[in-house]
Amino acid sequence: MHRFPNLLLTPHFFMIAFYVMLVGLAISLIPIILIYMDYQRIPRGFRKLEPSLVFLLLIPCFHLVWNFFVFPGLSDSFKAYFNSTGDTSVGDCGRDLALGYAICSAGSLIPFVGCLTGIVSLVLLIMYLVKANELKNRIPVTA
Repeated sequence: MHRFPNLLLTPHFFMIAFYVMLVGLAISLIPIILIYMDYQRIPRGFRKLEPSLVFLLLIPCFHLVWNFFVFPGLSDSFKAYFNSTGDTSVGDCGRDLALGYAICSAGSLIPFVGCLTGIVSLVLLIMYLVKANELKNRIPVTA
């Protein structure tokens, strides 16, 4: 009788798993770095959160709670800055998108519903990052 080797214990499996985890980490770093740069552009007096605290989003499970502080906090920071300049054309600075993303991201843990909320959270994240980048570009570098 021919026995099949246990593929889960081969060195190739561990290498593939390592590379998959490395790619996943790289992909999750992209929005974190973008949000970090957005926080840095906002003058210190208007920030609701220090930019370096954004990297706490890399902590597994904790990020589901921290999303509720980082993303709406960035919107509130933008809003505080633009209110100080008298610019009311920015609306809520994407706060609704930020809350929607945080809620859908947390909802992705719910069985069966998680597939749908995971996709929605990705779309909301992309929309929010575009909005935040537009707002960041409206702030002068020397501010």
